[in-house]
Amino acid sequence: TMTIHNENNIVEVNVRSGLYSSNTIFDYSRGYIATRLLSRSACFILKINKEYIPELEEIGRLAFERQTMKKIYSPNNVWVQFQSGHSVFGNIKDWLLYGKDIEQLCSGLPLYK
Repeated sequence: TMTIHNENNIVEVNVRSGLYSSNTIFDYSRGYIATRLLSRSACFILKINKEYIPELEEIGRLAFERQTMKKIYSPNNVWVQFQSGHSVFGNIKDWLLYGKDIEQLCSGLPLYK
């Protein structure tokens, strides 16, 4: 499911797929994406690169396309590959940078940046 909060420039994406379930927040006002993988009890954070990540309005359009046509006929599919590295637990400085929405998603989990 996808929920777009235009007033806060936030998109929430929840994938319910057993072992592959995840929650993702696109925080456009702060410029970060956080994905919590439920099977790995970990949170991955990356900076939004506007060259590869669609704008908020574009995400809404792509979601509408997918819902109505069941297939996206767009070159703007978003795929991210994470490489495990050193994890840290978020501290106050991290949460000030990433914001409260990402803190609520990732608090208490190892963060991979």
